Amino acid sequence: MPAFVTLSGRSVRLEPLSLAVVDDLVIAASEDRSTYAFTRVPQGREEMVSYVEAALAEQAEGRTLPFAVRWLHTDRIVGATRLMHLEYWQGPMPWPPGARGAVGEVPSVADIGYTWLAASAQGTGVNRESKYLMLSLAFETWQVHRITLKADVRNARSRAAIEALGAHLDGVRRAETRGADDTVRDTAYYSILSGEWPAVRERLHTRLGLFEAA
Repeated sequence: MPAFVTLSGRSVRLEPLSLAVVDDLVIAASEDRSTYAFTRVPQGREEMVSYVEAALAEQAEGRTLPFAVRWLHTDRIVGATRLMHLEYWQGPMPWPPGARGAVGEVPSVADIGYTWLAASAQGTGVNRESKYLMLSLAFETWQVHRITLKADVRNARSRAAIEALGAHLDGVRRAETRGADDTVRDTAYYSILSGEWPAVRERLHTRLGLFEAA
């Protein structure tokens, strides 16, 4: 299973999610909840504790790597995100199909999801740099074959942010899940493949001003 890791950038540090930051997350999630129309974000301390505990339980199984997002400009925890749906293709196939077999040291494919930010951190570049840090870990350290990103098909802001990364729209899965507003949600699926990462990385270097690293 993936090792705990802290990912540091110019303006963002992704720190391993823990119960120690619950109160900071509650404050971040309380700023302006009208921005979460299409995103399910815990409200209040009790929900936040359950949210963190569930993420840590999945991490213990090797199925997710969750982070708290620290905005270095303010030195505040301003949200959370994670690498999730980690799949391991090494070793024998589990039997029967669908059974959970032993996990490997690093994933073969993963999703980026469960991302939410305080209203004050939205539109600041925090999300973009957070994605860059996770994509770099996935493609350059783990050497995954694919990263998947998903959004409610109605969430124009999230979809625009995903498309700005250079991700490919794979399609829309209709009636895919229950939406944050308790409606039946259609979900837009995007992906970035390992062969596409160099171009995506260069694009992100330009948008983040990392010209010397390009």
